[in-house]
Amino acid sequence: MNREADDPIRAFYNAHPYPPPVANLDRARALWSEPNRLRGDFHLFWPDRPYRADIDILVAGCGTFQAAKHAVCRPQARVTGIDVSATSLKETARLQRQYDLTNLTTELRGIEDVGGMQDRFDLIVCTGVLHHLFDPEAGLRALRAVLKPGGVIYLMVYAPYGRTGIYMLQDYCRRLGIGTSRREIAELVTAVQALPPQHPLMSVLGQSRDFENLDALADALLNPRDRAYDVLQLFEALAASGLSFNRWYRQAPYLPQCGAMAQTPHAAKIAALDPAAQYAAMELWRGAMATHSLIIRADDETDHAPVQFDDGRWMNYVPIRLPSTACVAERLPPGAVGMLFNRNHWFHDLILPIGPAEKAMLDAIDGERTIGRIVEIAGGAAKDRARAFFEALWSYDQITVDASAARS
Repeated sequence: MNREADDPIRAFYNAHPYPPPVANLDRARALWSEPNRLRGDFHLFWPDRPYRADIDILVAGCGTFQAAKHAVCRPQARVTGIDVSATSLKETARLQRQYDLTNLTTELRGIEDVGGMQDRFDLIVCTGVLHHLFDPEAGLRALRAVLKPGGVIYLMVYAPYGRTGIYMLQDYCRRLGIGTSRREIAELVTAVQALPPQHPLMSVLGQSRDFENLDALADALLNPRDRAYDVLQLFEALAASGLSFNRWYRQAPYLPQCGAMAQTPHAAKIAALDPAAQYAAMELWRGAMATHSLIIRADDETDHAPVQFDDGRWMNYVPIRLPSTACVAERLPPGAVGMLFNRNHWFHDLILPIGPAEKAMLDAIDGERTIGRIVEIAGGAAKDRARAFFEALWSYDQITVDASAARS
């Protein structure tokens, strides 16, 4: 950070670059060459805009490979990566040379100082960074200032309840005065491996391979500064920074109509709350969210039409299956011919059973047909049934939609 050259975060990530560097981006490039993946991702951010590949992207806090990955996977986009760690930018430069990424530029710059940049951006990606800043809200305000009209920010910050075990071990390390030398981190690995199975950190260890890497372990347990936001704290930070909530990147865990909560008497009580209060209640009920990933925009941005299924426009939506979704035909409840789930969901109750009529509509999704056309091909399901099904697919993170032709 230019104003705080001695900030401990800069020194920490120069010594312990994160994420751990990767040898290549071949797998990411292959995955993102799948048909409709780029379109599906675009319409997650802009459901109501026609697809464009040539967008300007800022990866704010790009780490060792995130900016290079965006440039590899979006060859027509213009990508800028910034970070306070020279070590991380050296790893990014290696990948840039390896893949001849002429669409990528990088700068040694802190998020709070992006106002000094000349460019403005359609998409700002800031994941796993804001919670390490001295003043996170100053960082949010700075990012807002470099958004283009209609631009959005993809933000990820830590959430408190799923990180309880991490914060306990952070306190443990402080009490013992554990530093960040290789010897001390290796000794910490031994102590973590000996944790009792009842420790709250154990559930986190089962979800992440980060703890197999010394620098990643240091990032989690020895970081000089991080904070977590519960839902209401997060919404307060957005409001104070001139930003508004658009949607959760994966929304099903936050919605009372999805998963096990939908079968309880409390589902209707939660649904009667305002949206922020709903999300806060679901965070408390789920109890293990370790991060919040969301899409936000400037609070004075009005030229956008949210996805909704309570008017006639939904019949003109073009649904696009998300690559992380799957349908299985094992251990089915009575009347079901398949169970839909998203492999990126951490919560195993987020499964959507479907019957024969729904399966026919699902199979007719090709990323090009409108919902109205899909319903015709699948045998003309009743309009109410089709609406409920496609709204459920959207709520359960099974599809994104291209609503650009449905704007009123």
